[in-house]
Amino acid sequence: MAGYSFDMENYMTRESFTKIKEFASTKETPFLVTSLGVVARKYDELKESMPYANVYYAIKANPSVEVLKLLAARGSCFDIASVYELDLVLSLGIPPGRLSFGNTIKKACDIRYAYEKGVRFFATDAESDVRKLAKNAPGSDVFFRILTDGLGADWPLSRKFGARPGVIFQNILLARELGLNPRGVSFHVGSQQHDVTQWRGALATCRELFDAAGKKGITLDLVNMGGGFPAHYLSSVEETPVYAEAVTGYLREFFDSDFPRIIVEPGRYMVGDAGILVTEVVMISNKEGEGGVSWLYLDVGKFSGLIETLDESIKYPIYSEQTGDVRDYVIAGPTCDSLDILYEKTSCRLPSNLEEGDRLYFLTTGAYTQTYSSIFFNGFPPLKSYVIA
Repeated sequence: MAGYSFDMENYMTRESFTKIKEFASTKETPFLVTSLGVVARKYDELKESMPYANVYYAIKANPSVEVLKLLAARGSCFDIASVYELDLVLSLGIPPGRLSFGNTIKKACDIRYAYEKGVRFFATDAESDVRKLAKNAPGSDVFFRILTDGLGADWPLSRKFGARPGVIFQNILLARELGLNPRGVSFHVGSQQHDVTQWRGALATCRELFDAAGKKGITLDLVNMGGGFPAHYLSSVEETPVYAEAVTGYLREFFDSDFPRIIVEPGRYMVGDAGILVTEVVMISNKEGEGGVSWLYLDVGKFSGLIETLDESIKYPIYSEQTGDVRDYVIAGPTCDSLDILYEKTSCRLPSNLEEGDRLYFLTTGAYTQTYSSIFFNGFPPLKSYVIA
């Protein structure tokens, strides 16, 4: 297989890539192709590595109907972030008992709507939200999100979500007082987390809250560990069994062998590796003249699915079918916005004989691309998305 300087086999099998490439050959760029076979493999791998964990797939990562149907058939539950995701999964016949409303930021009317549709499992992290839940979803099971710092993650989820343990403890007491059912504690160590020890610190805090609640007569029986397991971008990561073994060890450290109910909410992990975003070279420009770095403009950019290149946080592997010498490029999108630069500080070495009209393949783009795509910026339509077996 022709290409530039990385091993395709580290990201997707030759068979899977060939199938996607053949499917893509007649389609107009840009577009995303998601492989259901890869999604199925990732789900099975996670269940084999952590058989005790209940999987709640984070729909926000990739809400393709085919992906949801496949995971539902395999037994997955689902983490919803809005009433719109709720309506989507209910339309597929997935019962509300398999749903968790995991977004801590909710309107009262949305809580009430979800409750009326049968949802009884909610995340929270603020007194205001606890009071809204008590009024609009009486008697529901709730879990409480603690604040984490996100160190070691390429895409941290700190600051905005969660609260300090002392605040969470008071919210647990308030929830019981208002007639809700406090079930447990949740956390998220940050998306694309490289440092597995981050789970240890969070689980230590969970144990402390379990003990403190127990002294007040509240028995917590659930830990929601959120997401964090990585997909395969340019930076190397450990494989799923390595993460799972370490996390399982931390659970035993703090909860012995009598685990509470354990939930994981994979999003990026589940679908990231399954996607390839196909794009076309629109223009090549040498702004600085002889010896300068060439700019490579594509028909996809930050506003059409690649927003996670913000601050060059997520570094996607980029595959070219051209061969020969390589050189550095600055890579940018097609819009009339100077923010639409994907990689300028990160070295992007691609074939020096690239031409306008050539295709490039952004690997590991199955998560947070289609869903981040704008709907009409500069008139460009949303990123097209296809799913294949």
